[in-house]
Amino acid sequence: MVKNNQMTERQLSLKDTLPSGQCFRFSEHDGVWTVKAGVGKNLRVLSVSQDDLSPITDDPFWSDFFDLGTDYDSLKAEFSTISPVMAKACEYAPGIRILNQDPWEALCSFVVSQNNNIKRIMGIIDRMCGFYGGGGFPTVESLVDAREDDLRMLGLGFRAPYIVNTARAVYDGSIDLDKLRNIDIDDARAILMKVKGIGPKVADCALLFGCHRLDCFPMDVWMKRVMAEWFPGHDKSIFGPNAGVAQQYLFHYARTSGCFSAKED
Repeated sequence: MVKNNQMTERQLSLKDTLPSGQCFRFSEHDGVWTVKAGVGKNLRVLSVSQDDLSPITDDPFWSDFFDLGTDYDSLKAEFSTISPVMAKACEYAPGIRILNQDPWEALCSFVVSQNNNIKRIMGIIDRMCGFYGGGGFPTVESLVDAREDDLRMLGLGFRAPYIVNTARAVYDGSIDLDKLRNIDIDDARAILMKVKGIGPKVADCALLFGCHRLDCFPMDVWMKRVMAEWFPGHDKSIFGPNAGVAQQYLFHYARTSGCFSAKED
């Protein structure tokens, strides 16, 4: 656990954590990061700079959101013994943390993320928040009977029916978001993938970033290449029970360091 008065960029880096593909409601201007979280009327807005992280450390909601209760120094030390490239990934951006997001917001956001880039995802979600959420993230109820034409107008395209399908599955209990936090990871993934429009990658991202299932290991084109080239013959089990954290260090390192290039899926 990080002590509030000892917070450093190696323990929490805003520039590495926020744009790392976990969340989509943030902006940066002149070193000040604005982060929005929360569904409907539960909207929370944070303004914070790397030089003064007290708005995070002094607020229980944001301390939990940035997962300050987890000892990432110990995790990085453990991961770094696995291989030299894993050690490099941990050292490249040591301040990355897995965010504790609302499970519905994460699930819906990653349905939006399919075949999309981060900038466009952020634009679509911002428009959805304005159209359905009054600034907060749209509630399940607001999307259950959403018109697909309206969603397409907001930029959802082929994802429009998937958003409605997902909202209805949560609304009718086919997806119990609280239950997903604790059941077997394969069972959790299978429940999500019963909904048309939710594939393995979306399910794994929703579980890791929305249910804080640190045992979940999303595989996109970057991570498939990472595993093939850096860990041939191995699967996520090499990283232990917190494989999702290792995945985020590797994903960020592969995508931004220039060590190799690939197209995002």
